[in-house]
Amino acid sequence: MSRLIDVMHLGHDRVIGAYELDGVIVDPGPSTSMETLLSGLVDEPRALLLTHIHLDHAGASGSLVKRFPELRVYVHEAGAPHLVDPAKLLKSAARLYGHDMERLWGEVLPVPAENIVALEGGESIGGFRVAYTPGHASHHVAYLHEATGDAYVGDVAGVRIPPFDFTIAPTPPPDIDVEAWERSLDIVAGWDPARLCLTHFGHAEEPASQLEHIRERLGWMAELARDGDREHFMTGVDARIDELAEPEVAARLRQAAPLDQQWLGLERYWRKRAERAA
Repeated sequence: MSRLIDVMHLGHDRVIGAYELDGVIVDPGPSTSMETLLSGLVDEPRALLLTHIHLDHAGASGSLVKRFPELRVYVHEAGAPHLVDPAKLLKSAARLYGHDMERLWGEVLPVPAENIVALEGGESIGGFRVAYTPGHASHHVAYLHEATGDAYVGDVAGVRIPPFDFTIAPTPPPDIDVEAWERSLDIVAGWDPARLCLTHFGHAEEPASQLEHIRERLGWMAELARDGDREHFMTGVDARIDELAEPEVAARLRQAAPLDQQWLGLERYWRKRAERAA
């Protein structure tokens, strides 16, 4: 079984979790939390499995390869060039985070091309089955560990903070695709996993229930954003969080999935959809 390592992002528990299994790390988190990650490892890392390249999941990848030069980094083929040269990734992230980039994520080093194994989905690597699972990001993949039945799902199964099962659909720009996301949920459900391993946060011991939570919440948030009224969206999601989660949990939900980003991603989704239909 894999070990969940709480990397204590910005000193807060239950916001970002990495998983370790026999020297394989799934989504190591950002460089700001790397020392906490390293202190929690049992084995020297030999491989990184990245669900996608967003900085909260993969920002420490280059720093880890610098420390462990033989480390193999598995990532979807569309994300791989942005690990080798993170300039565009950092420019895009800076539009969202501005002057908070360094505080939140720290150093983002390139990953040498020779360390990267590009995936397209459908592979089997070291006991893990790979599926292409876009929707949250166009380069998102998920991993099923076939021996244990654990599915490492990045952001596709949503954000929830234990001990609550209240779920947020993380919908930052620029890649949100609601229909693709729903198909990805079908793929994960088709695995019939024993558990879902969420980056934000922890193990979902009832996978079917969690997949229904995220499916319902994704649809609800998308419809809430459909009329293009930012205030209506923000107020609606804020109210639901405050109604169903204790203040400490609500704060961690908002840290893991900032609501202004959820609005921006869904507003862009509806705008681009309307442009295609015109």
